[in-house]
Amino acid sequence: MKPIDIKGASRKFPILRNQSGLTSIQILVGVIVLGIIAAVLLAPRLLGQAGRALQAQAAEEIETLGIALDRYAKDNGDYPSTEQGLKALWEKPEEPPVPVQWLGPYIQIPITKDPWGNPYIYIRPGTHDRYGYDLISFGNDGFEGGTGEAEDVVSWIRRDE
Repeated sequence: MKPIDIKGASRKFPILRNQSGLTSIQILVGVIVLGIIAAVLLAPRLLGQAGRALQAQAAEEIETLGIALDRYAKDNGDYPSTEQGLKALWEKPEEPPVPVQWLGPYIQIPITKDPWGNPYIYIRPGTHDRYGYDLISFGNDGFEGGTGEAEDVVSWIRRDE
């Protein structure tokens, strides 16, 4: 191949007529295609991890609420009633039975909703723990029962057991 003489061009790297290579458009299209392939292959795995993370967060929040409820019961002789609810952990209840030894707040940041935005269900006395309470998150579907991400997270079954 014979180099083309262009004014001001360096003699060390002559421009050849039939030089081959990829244009920036071709490279961009290749990167986009690889990105789409990676997204299709990796997205289900990443979304599955997110669901498990939210389940773990709900279990951790139920554990935190349980510790605060135990502290409340220790100070006041019993857990808050269903009507008083979890609000009794950060505000002194006004409805009976009004606690005499309320030393709260028992939790610094109120936890009212599960990671999916649904309210935690608090029942006292519990149907599963009749001497204590039941604390429930119905999972991402917001309905009782379910599997996977829709599985209920409850206070009477620890997820690590």
